[in-house]
Amino acid sequence: MSIYQQILKSKSESKKLLAILLDPDKLTVENLSNLIQKINQSPATHILVGGSSFNGSHLDDLIIALKSKIRLPIILFPGNPSQISNKADGILFLTLLSGRNPDYLIEHQVNAVPILNKTNLEVISTGYILIESGNETAVERVSQTKPLDRTNFEYVLQTAQAGVFIGNKLIYLEAGSGAQLSVPTEMILIVSQNINVPLIVGGGIRSKVEIDAAFKAGADIVVIGTAFENDLNFFN
Repeated sequence: MSIYQQILKSKSESKKLLAILLDPDKLTVENLSNLIQKINQSPATHILVGGSSFNGSHLDDLIIALKSKIRLPIILFPGNPSQISNKADGILFLTLLSGRNPDYLIEHQVNAVPILNKTNLEVISTGYILIESGNETAVERVSQTKPLDRTNFEYVLQTAQAGVFIGNKLIYLEAGSGAQLSVPTEMILIVSQNINVPLIVGGGIRSKVEIDAAFKAGADIVVIGTAFENDLNFFN
């Protein structure tokens, strides 16, 4: 069964999924053992690997090391085509729906095609929507796009629905790495109730309470990055 089919199956059975986001810019192969141990002790169901500005230099080696000790799907979460590795299991093929920078709407995607055609990666079309979170995040800075207003639920919903109409298989509401504020639960609720594809929510989530709140509001997958990065005992 493909990664996406497994996600759909979990959604149909109301099983919630948890992804740990690893920024390769902050990792070295030599220092992975403790991280791997904590991941294996966690309730994580997926691993996302990627960052806004990573140049891809040691990505293959990192993923090989992770896969040697972790039995979870490893999915690329790329900021640009240099972050593609055929050592992973799949890739979120992202379109930054919240911005109007053509590089992140289509140019990076076009440039990624020749690389992807040489891999066996499962490509999962994902509509990526950046939500205002109280501070400038790396995604905003690198993509040169403004996030959507965190109080304008209707416009965020329209954007998500446009992504579904275009053909995105996943919608990802993102507050951004290190966000001060996470995606509002009311926004998660409204979007989840009005789209028919799985919903991912990440950014600014710092506690088990916030994870549970996002799940309760309708997130199918919650992503934890900075909180786990800063405290490997986060799930203890």
